[in-house]
Amino acid sequence: MRLTVVGCSGSYPGPDSPASCYLLEAEHDDGTGLRTWRVLLDLGSGALGALHRYVDPLSIDAVLLSHLHADHCLDLAGYYVLRKYHPSGAQPRIPVWGPVGTADRLARAYDLPLDPGMNDEFDFREWVGPIEVGPFSVLPVAVDHPVPAYALRVSVDGVVVGYSGDTGPCPELDEVAAGADLMLAEASFRVGADNPPHLHLTGAECGQLATRAGVRRLVLTHVPPWHDAQDALDEARPEYAGPLELARAGATYELHAIGGQV
Repeated sequence: MRLTVVGCSGSYPGPDSPASCYLLEAEHDDGTGLRTWRVLLDLGSGALGALHRYVDPLSIDAVLLSHLHADHCLDLAGYYVLRKYHPSGAQPRIPVWGPVGTADRLARAYDLPLDPGMNDEFDFREWVGPIEVGPFSVLPVAVDHPVPAYALRVSVDGVVVGYSGDTGPCPELDEVAAGADLMLAEASFRVGADNPPHLHLTGAECGQLATRAGVRRLVLTHVPPWHDAQDALDEARPEYAGPLELARAGATYELHAIGGQV
């Protein structure tokens, strides 16, 4: 499985990155021949434009939304335009998984009537349990955020990527992170600050999670532009002895069953 960081800025696009979006790719034969399957974990503000650098956006097979805050979903509005009005013609519907109300949220974002909204372009489905998309097996786990939000555990042939989405500390994250070859963990908060509860993680909490869950590689993400990202790294390091780094737009990880980055 290949992971490409399309966007990793927290809360809004930053000077060096769009907001949250991660591209997962894996080879799979669905009976019609071997091809590369592609899914997106979130499609936040500014991410659609950057996606063009890595793949043709029309080659995406599904979009998996962790939650419905703008920095995680709002570029679906632009993606709707791309798929509906592309010069090659209207594109086939692709599935978009998300929390309850995803279809209506995105229709309102583009000032569309709720019926049909974007339903002619996207096949909206709600998170109710594990799903499969080509080679990808996805486990959504509800986490602690002011709106319905999910962390996602994605596996292909024994390789596991965990994605925290946005969440405060909660036991459910351990299930998502357990033994993950790579864990994308959001580090929006700083230790010692007056952090509101039920919202985000600190770098230290990400490190503690990774150690507790036996994560093979920890990648800190979703750092807001108002923070120095190095602070998150410095907080996590005393808590986690494994490979540790900051997410960077354009970074690519080739993940194999033994774990790690090539």
